[in-house]
Amino acid sequence: MSKSGFLKNIKSDAISGIIVFLIALPLCLGIAQASGAPLFSGLVAGIIGGIIIGALSGSQLSVAGPAAGLVAIVLGAIGALGWEAFLCAVIVAGAIQILLGLLKAGSIASYFPSSVIEGMLAGIGLTIIIKQIPEALGYDGEGHERMVGAEDGFTIDYVTSSFSHMETGAVIVSVIGIALLMLWTTKPFQKLKLLPSGLVVVIAGVIINQIFKMQDSELYLGNIHLVNLPIASSFNDFFGQFSLPDFSGFGKKEVWIIGVTIAAVASIETLLCIEATDKLDPQKRYTPTNRELKAQGIGNILAGLIGGLPITSVIVRSSANIHSGAKSKAATIIHGTLLLVCVGTIPAVLNMIPKASLAAILIFVGYKLCNPKSFVHAFKEGGWTQFIPLVVTTIAVVSLDLLRGVGLGLVISIIFLLYRNMRVPFFFRRMKHKESELVEIKLAQEVSFLNKASIKTALYRLPKNSKIIIDASDTEYIDFDVLDLINEFHDSHAPQMNIEMSLVGFKTSYKIPKAKPVELLRGNMPEMEDSDHTSGNYKQLMEELDDDHGPDSKN
Repeated sequence: MSKSGFLKNIKSDAISGIIVFLIALPLCLGIAQASGAPLFSGLVAGIIGGIIIGALSGSQLSVAGPAAGLVAIVLGAIGALGWEAFLCAVIVAGAIQILLGLLKAGSIASYFPSSVIEGMLAGIGLTIIIKQIPEALGYDGEGHERMVGAEDGFTIDYVTSSFSHMETGAVIVSVIGIALLMLWTTKPFQKLKLLPSGLVVVIAGVIINQIFKMQDSELYLGNIHLVNLPIASSFNDFFGQFSLPDFSGFGKKEVWIIGVTIAAVASIETLLCIEATDKLDPQKRYTPTNRELKAQGIGNILAGLIGGLPITSVIVRSSANIHSGAKSKAATIIHGTLLLVCVGTIPAVLNMIPKASLAAILIFVGYKLCNPKSFVHAFKEGGWTQFIPLVVTTIAVVSLDLLRGVGLGLVISIIFLLYRNMRVPFFFRRMKHKESELVEIKLAQEVSFLNKASIKTALYRLPKNSKIIIDASDTEYIDFDVLDLINEFHDSHAPQMNIEMSLVGFKTSYKIPKAKPVELLRGNMPEMEDSDHTSGNYKQLMEELDDDHGPDSKN
């Protein structure tokens, strides 16, 4: 990126970078804690994700860093291998991601339907809201003292227990924060657009809590409710927090297995995030996915070399980046730079920020992601085939996790696709005159084994002494089972029922019997005024045959 390009939107990118930095800071710490890794490893991953991957990535708005979706894998791997050997697995994962990028495996993201991507966004948005409720209420019980991402599902007791242990001070801070965010979207506050709402919320939270402290009020939020960043006493202490891998780990089979697992999961999560981020991008820019995989691979190799957690592109920070007004990748680079500078210089200042303020920002971001208008739009524009996969994906992401939720949504979308494919195997044109009847069937572009039952039903319901023309001129693919069915009907059933049959437009490789002249079949059908002409799809033909020939024709 040229200097002029980098600085073109520096004001909006800097503001967004600050907001994302404030959100990423506790997330990096929380994910490291949940993974059983050194807290500093989460910050290392966030710094690399922001600066290195941010610079190498082709995405203008996505933000990379440690992801909650990898917590279970990382936790188990560290327990089995130890921290230093685990870093070797992170290096392996990065190398595999580079290989996947070189093999152009990034195109897999294009195969996810828009309804599934929108459902993923809505599910993550709803999960963000649910997971931030304890922080917004000030609950400090076990398992709630950290902020975590929105990629790993939730349990209902995560929320219900929070309402029994509310801190009034945290509620005040979060309610005021959400109110400020809502006010910033109204017309009277449009003049203050250059003053970022998220930054205002953070500053307001710090001021309110300091007022509580000066008044010696019970509302004051103590350390457990504030950002908790480790403070190094010197530069040596700071750099001493970096870790080096135990290179002997490359000789262990388990390291390679875990490396492959991390590469697969991290790559899928990254591609899903990139697809979703491009959809949220106001400028609708396209991210080269193979370049993204290579950038992520380089980032993970570096993370493994200096003691960082595995990195993916993460939707929580990416969506916050977009909604904070980012215009280019400068925002994510700034966020990474701030992580590097601030954790080494002013951690005490950052530790004054209430988690409730950050929870307010994330809850508002979550609402934007799961706006009910998107569900209404999906139903109006796409009907049930778009609405149901969206809803299923949303619910599954909330109740399970990101990957399983998207997987389930994809399965539902495929079922709908197969169902539609089964219902439209061909179109027909039918002409009847007295005792004569001609049915012309034009096969669809793709005829799979799923269409076998419907084509068989149509053929075997044709009345005796009728004529049929099957036209495959516009068909690109016909499954072997369907070809076998057509051949069998032509050779056996058609002669028994005195049905004249012509097969036209079939590829020579299909080895279909030589077609009778179509003109011969059509020539026997007099074009008279009292002839009946109909046309339509498979379903209509079945209804007509049932009406004309009675229930016996179904046997």
